[in-house]
Amino acid sequence: MKIRKMLEDQEHAILHPRAAFSDESKGRSHREQACSIRPAFQHDRDKILHCKAFRRLLRKTQVFLAPQGDHYRTRMTHTLEVAQIARTMARALRLNEHLTEAIALGHDLGHTPFGHAGEAVLNELMPGGFKHVSQSVRVVEKLERDGRGLNLTLETIDGIARHSKGRGKVLSGAGDSLPMTLEGQLVRLSDIVAYVNHDLDDAMRAGIIVEKDVPKELLRVLGDSHSERIDRMVRDVLAVTDLDNGDKVRMSEELEDALRDVRDFLYERVYDNPAVHEEFTKCRKMLTDLYGVFLEKPETFERVAGKGHDEKGANDTSLERKICDFIAGMTDRYALWLYNELFIPRPWPLTMGL
Repeated sequence: MKIRKMLEDQEHAILHPRAAFSDESKGRSHREQACSIRPAFQHDRDKILHCKAFRRLLRKTQVFLAPQGDHYRTRMTHTLEVAQIARTMARALRLNEHLTEAIALGHDLGHTPFGHAGEAVLNELMPGGFKHVSQSVRVVEKLERDGRGLNLTLETIDGIARHSKGRGKVLSGAGDSLPMTLEGQLVRLSDIVAYVNHDLDDAMRAGIIVEKDVPKELLRVLGDSHSERIDRMVRDVLAVTDLDNGDKVRMSEELEDALRDVRDFLYERVYDNPAVHEEFTKCRKMLTDLYGVFLEKPETFERVAGKGHDEKGANDTSLERKICDFIAGMTDRYALWLYNELFIPRPWPLTMGL
């Protein structure tokens, strides 16, 4: 108890008055004994880091499906890059690094196998639709720990729930979609800063685009290299965000416009590129077939999902919801293996005596 109190006192001595303070958290959904060592947001961070859904991010697609090259990003490395960009800014602005990191580590836990292609399939199949943002919240609230959830603080859940921008506003003009905390706003911004830069880098590595394809004006504003672009964006946020005068987290108009332009360029030249989409078309069929066979044969679903799968959605009575949770929780590798097990015929083994 003395250690946690010491750390909470340090927050009040060091952090900006508008930071989120651990001992002033709005609390958790269910009462639990506070850790004697870790403040609330640090405890959230550790809960997420040690959960099974976080470990599965290692084998989930970011942009390129199950790449053979070792240097392509996965959903895990994306998450870590978001966390480090957000923490850098949080420390410089004297905001709560533990809350920032907790939101960053948890923001993509609900992503499906095969990236946004998998999300699109489940959105079509699942009654009521499917969004990875809502699924990320569902993972931490209902699916982890055998259906008990991680029981995170409201501030962490809010940051996870409001991190996504789609193709909409990032910060300026985002209105009520912004997270309640400045730390959550940092993660929302860091997410797009990370992915537009590393997806650009990976697209060049894959030969989908070359540097001369990127509009020269964007390179002039943002920089010529991966590290230079991230550095310029981070420095811009730190230069223009004035917490003392009531600012939300923000970027200069020039940089935010350029950031959105890079995102639009990536949608046009990379995300919607037929060369990238070709394999995802096969993935759509795989997930559709898995959903269909589980719905048609619940006994197959129960046999495959079995016990020990948090993502089976044990707290729900709807079979569709359970199947959706199970498929959303799969890694690319597991989905490929399971499809092979259920749909690809096995040759009869060679026997002695022939």
